[in-house]
Amino acid sequence: MRSVDGIIFDVDGTLWDSTNVVERAWNKAIEDSGIKNISVTADDLRSLFGLPMDDIIAAIMPDENADVRAAFKPLCFSYEHEFLERESGAVYPGLEKTLKELSRDHKLFIVSNCQAGYIELFLKKTGYGKYFMDHVCPGDTDLLKADNIRYITKKHGLTDPIYVGDTHMDEEASRQAQVRFVFAAYGFGHSIAPDLTIYCPEDLISAISSL
Repeated sequence: MRSVDGIIFDVDGTLWDSTNVVERAWNKAIEDSGIKNISVTADDLRSLFGLPMDDIIAAIMPDENADVRAAFKPLCFSYEHEFLERESGAVYPGLEKTLKELSRDHKLFIVSNCQAGYIELFLKKTGYGKYFMDHVCPGDTDLLKADNIRYITKKHGLTDPIYVGDTHMDEEASRQAQVRFVFAAYGFGHSIAPDLTIYCPEDLISAISSL
C-alpha cells in the first residue's frame, strides 16, 4: 500500500466557510465602486469559489469592462480582508482535532486559488498555523492551483501527497498535478471520480489509511 507523505488542503469549503462575511465585504466594495444593479450572495460565492479570482469577478459583473473589473479587484480584496479581520469564517466542526491528529504523522500544506494574504488571515483567525508546514496561492507565485500543488510537492520532496478539496475544479487540478484527490463532500461543490470521499473533516483521520 502506498504511504501518503503529505496532505495539501484547499481553504474555502474545505477548512472553513467565509462566504457570509465575504458577501458583505464584496457588496460594500461594489457599492463604493459605483457599480450599479449588481450584488452578490453567499450562495453565489459558494458556487464560484475555487475559480481564479479574475474569473470570479468576471462572473459577478459580466457586463463591466476590464478597466472596471481591474479597479474593483484591489478594493474587493481590501474590504474582504478588513471584514474578515473583524469577524471570522466558520470553521468546519472537528477540523482542529483532525489537523492535530494528522500533523503527528503527515506534513500538512494549503494550496488555494486565492489572493495573497488570505491564507495567512485564515491561519491568524483560527490559530491553526502550527499545524501547517507551508502554503501558497496565485497571489504568491502567479501560478494556479495545479502548478502550485506541483510547487509544494517539489519544494518539500513529497513522493505521494494527496489534495483535499470540495469542487470538481480541485479534482481537475489534482489530476493535472498527478496527485490523488480526496473530495470534501461537506463543502461547496461536486466531484466526478474522487479517490476518496469524506463527509466531515474527521473522516480523513481514519480514511487516510485506505489510500
